[in-house]
Order: sequence, then C-alpha cells, then structure tokens
Amino acid sequence: MKFISFGSGSSGNCYLLSSGDDALLIDVGVGIRKLKKYFADYGINIGTIHNILLTHDHADHIKSVGSMSGTYHIPVWATDLVHKGVTRNWMVKKKIEPILAKTIEKNNKVQIGSFEVMAFNVPHDSSDNVGYKIVADGEVFTIITDCGHITEEMGPIISDTDYLVIEANHDVEMVKNGPYPLVLQSRILGPNGHLSNKACGEALAEFASSRLKHVWLCHLSDKNNNPAMAYDTVVDILSSNGISVGKDFELTVLKRTVPTE
Repeated sequence: MKFISFGSGSSGNCYLLSSGDDALLIDVGVGIRKLKKYFADYGINIGTIHNILLTHDHADHIKSVGSMSGTYHIPVWATDLVHKGVTRNWMVKKKIEPILAKTIEKNNKVQIGSFEVMAFNVPHDSSDNVGYKIVADGEVFTIITDCGHITEEMGPIISDTDYLVIEANHDVEMVKNGPYPLVLQSRILGPNGHLSNKACGEALAEFASSRLKHVWLCHLSDKNNNPAMAYDTVVDILSSNGISVGKDFELTVLKRTVPTE
C-alpha cells in the first residue's frame, strides 16, 4: 500500500490509499482544483481512484466530495447518518448523486475494490463519525481522526494495525490559555471533541503492538498545537513507556495544508 495526505486539519482533510492499480480517497475536504494539481504533481491517474470513504459530515472533510464524486463518477461510502448530514450541509455546494451514495455499516467488513474495509465508531460531535480499518495485500491501515476520546473498541484495532493515522489535535494547556471562548474550549476538550497530544501518546503507549510500522499524527490545530510540540509530547510518552520511535516504529506529523511525500 501507498499512503499520501493531501491536507490534514481544519482547512481541509483528504487522504489517498492505493494498492496496485486500485486507490481510494478518505474524506474530500480539499478543493478539487488543488487535488487535480496534486494528482498531476504525484503522477496519480484519477481513473485509478475507484471509491471514496467519508469519516463524518463536517465541512473540512466533505466540502468537495460531491464535485469529486460527480465529476469522475466515484462511489462514496459512508454511514446512513453521515450521508444525511452531507445532504444537509450547506457548505457542500454540489451534493453526492444518489446513485453514487453507498451505505456502510459499522463493524461489518465489506470488500471495496482491492480493500477490505471495516468502519468503527469514533466519538465526535458530528451527525456520525467513523474510523476505518482497511486491509490490502495482507497489511492493515487504520485511520482515527476527529476523536473525542479513545474507546475500548479502538484498543484492539490499534493493536492489529501496521500503519496508523491518528489524531493529535491540541495541547490541553494551549487550549485553556488560548484565544478560544469557553464554549469552544469545552467542545474541543470534551468527550466528543478532539484528541490531545497527550491522549494520543497514551493510546499508542498502551495499544501499539510489535506489528506497528508507522504512525502519522493528523488533524493538528493551527491555534492550539504545533508539529514540534505534538511530536515531542508523543515521543516523550512513548519513551517513558519503553517504546523507541525510529526503532519500534516510525512517527511522522502530517502537514495541515500541503501534501506529504
């Protein structure tokens, strides 16, 4: 499998996962013009993108999904509640065509092209929210983003993963001492908000197994975090639990507005 992030944060989220001549997008919150440029820059044939998966219905994850899906006739997979939320979201100017809207149910494995996909619940203040455990060529890729807290269900999934994208949204003290009003602070720090650097590191320390090869920290806040802080916080927690980054697995911070390599 190959993985590319085209954007990770409140300005827009979009990830590509490919296996041979089959690829899928996870979320389409980056503008379609930017995506077309990125595809050209990376030599990606849009014709190999056969499916789209949506995590939830917030605009930074879905604002371009109707345009992308409709222009290239790509099916969009999401839970029923997420599909309904996309339909209601006024920031999605072009809606998903009904014939291209495919429903996925949590905790049920489904074969989507070359990928075996299982959606699982992720707590967040959206209409619904899921992470995805994706298997291809015997390898497991998992994404957990916009996550208020780590649930009991997530632990075994993280342990059974080779490649993990997981949220490290904020530093708690930066949120408490930052410019956001109290109501927004409470939302971010609440059980249906976003995952802190500390909570992310603790989850990795508790559940990472010997099969884990690479972790990408995603959806960093622009106001309440920075890449060095997220990386150092997670590394320190892992180190204090006997886990060595670079030896036990690789750790990368995804950029908010530009693609990864």
